[in-house]
Amino acid sequence: MIAIIDYGVGNLFSLQSSFAAIGQEAVVTSDRKVAAAADKLILPGVGAFADAAEKLRASGFDAFLKEEVKRGKPLLGICLGMQLLFDESAEYGVHRGLGLIPGRVEPIADVIPEGLKIPHIGWNALHFPKQSPLFRYLREGDCVYFVHSYYATDCDESVIATAEYGAELTAAVQKGNVFGCQFHPEKSGKAGLAILRAFCEEGG
Repeated sequence: MIAIIDYGVGNLFSLQSSFAAIGQEAVVTSDRKVAAAADKLILPGVGAFADAAEKLRASGFDAFLKEEVKRGKPLLGICLGMQLLFDESAEYGVHRGLGLIPGRVEPIADVIPEGLKIPHIGWNALHFPKQSPLFRYLREGDCVYFVHSYYATDCDESVIATAEYGAELTAAVQKGNVFGCQFHPEKSGKAGLAILRAFCEEGG
């Protein structure tokens, strides 16, 4: 069973539908006991980093996720959920993240050419600087769907996919059993479902 963490931020039920489409049981839950019984965890997220980080702390899911990761349970952060995996974000101030993957979250406006729209919205090809089991069913250049104004940086050792939007931006990361996708697999058609299927196969 996969637990999709409901901490008040995220596109939860489309994710649940995507898992159903690949024959996987996924529950949306705000109950840590239910999440603890799951084989794998999903941390979704949309909106502002500071608000989401505060809701994680207030719900107790910040400490819970760190403990579950330490025990070896696979965790996948999606969009803002990926950004929360890092040490900190510079979105409207400096805000502390979960610290599960070394790195920072910065505005894409700092690195992309003037004139490109922000947020970055749309389909972009993935490039794979290193192999990861998360992309075992994808090929170089397969496209996924992005919606974001911030990106992860200072995280080269963990980057498993990039996408070009006027600059090469971090698209996905992995550190051990912790994975993150800046894009939305649940909105990315067959490629997205293939990524979720690969995540379901992690950890046996």
